[in-house]
Amino acid sequence: MVATRRQRAAASDDEVSPLKALPDVLPKTPSRRSKSDDDQDGNANINSSSSSSNNNNNNINNDHSNNAHKEHDHAHHDHRGCPAHILKDALDTPHAAPPAPESSLSQLRSYCILLLFALITIFTCPHHQTMHTPTPHTVFYYGWISAVSTGLGVLPLLFVTEMKEYYIGVSNAIAAGMMMAASYSLFLEGCTFNDAHDHSTYSSHTRTALGCILGLLFILTTKRFLEQSDDVKLGALSGADTKKILLIVFVMTLHSFSEGVGIGVSFGGEHGQHLGVFISASLAVHNIPEGLAVAIVLLPRKVSKATAAIWCVVTSLPQPIMAVPAFMFVHSFLPLLPVGLGFAGGAMMWVAIMELLVEAYEDTDLVTTGVASSLALGIMIAIQRSMDDLH
Repeated sequence: MVATRRQRAAASDDEVSPLKALPDVLPKTPSRRSKSDDDQDGNANINSSSSSSNNNNNNINNDHSNNAHKEHDHAHHDHRGCPAHILKDALDTPHAAPPAPESSLSQLRSYCILLLFALITIFTCPHHQTMHTPTPHTVFYYGWISAVSTGLGVLPLLFVTEMKEYYIGVSNAIAAGMMMAASYSLFLEGCTFNDAHDHSTYSSHTRTALGCILGLLFILTTKRFLEQSDDVKLGALSGADTKKILLIVFVMTLHSFSEGVGIGVSFGGEHGQHLGVFISASLAVHNIPEGLAVAIVLLPRKVSKATAAIWCVVTSLPQPIMAVPAFMFVHSFLPLLPVGLGFAGGAMMWVAIMELLVEAYEDTDLVTTGVASSLALGIMIAIQRSMDDLH
């Protein structure tokens, strides 16, 4: 039977082609493209690559240009000594926060301590009969009066509410001049020391110079120790202010050790009663400007006036403490007196020049610092010479 055309077509559709029956494991071949299409795509890729290369070159050039400008700016402006660079650093450097004022509790404590000082002064006063005969009690009392008088140095500053930076510098210059005058007086007293009971084989000049060297070494060691201590606090103060205050307090306290020995030795001499009273009174008057020198360093750092008065007295407490043993063992203390005078003078001179004068120059200028310190130095030396003439 001959199949019709429709039957043959249906049969051909039902048959599976050998290619279709193969599994789909052969890789697919890309469709054939014309040469013109490939050329167009190649040109586009070349243009894209060249554009990317140009962008990269532009970025590299910009980086080189920026680096060159930075190097130029650094070469011309980032060197020491350039005024613009120093001014920029000064403006960019954050200033340290000013010290906070003392709390009410701290001020109340200071007033209680001052009241205690007054009570000691009243109740330790010797009887009238024993005032004419030197005793350890009498020597201690005169040394105590000399020490308490240092707190009177705060009185000229009672009505000063706030000090500007310029006047703080002037105050430091005045304090430096006073301390230099005190150092000069200590050196002079040590070099001219002469007593019949002094049997030392070394001259007073040699002992004073030795004491000066020891004082310089001591103050340098103390300063280095304070600089290595980061957490130094003194009430509400901390940091550089505390270190400077402690350094000045140490120096003034060392100076008082030699003055206390001088009081005790003066009472133990041949004319002990009259000479001791005169030396004690002279030191009491001399301690008032020294207390002023300490106060004008403390008050600008937000220390209350009562606390400043206490610290002034503290710097002179070695006077009554050292006066008693020096009076009782006068012959043993005599050879060491020039050494102590030189020790205190060297330490005080270093602090006056290297600390207070430098700070005064930073807050004011060279002329103001020189004039203020020179006037204070001249006035203090004139006062000391007038007291020596009375003696």
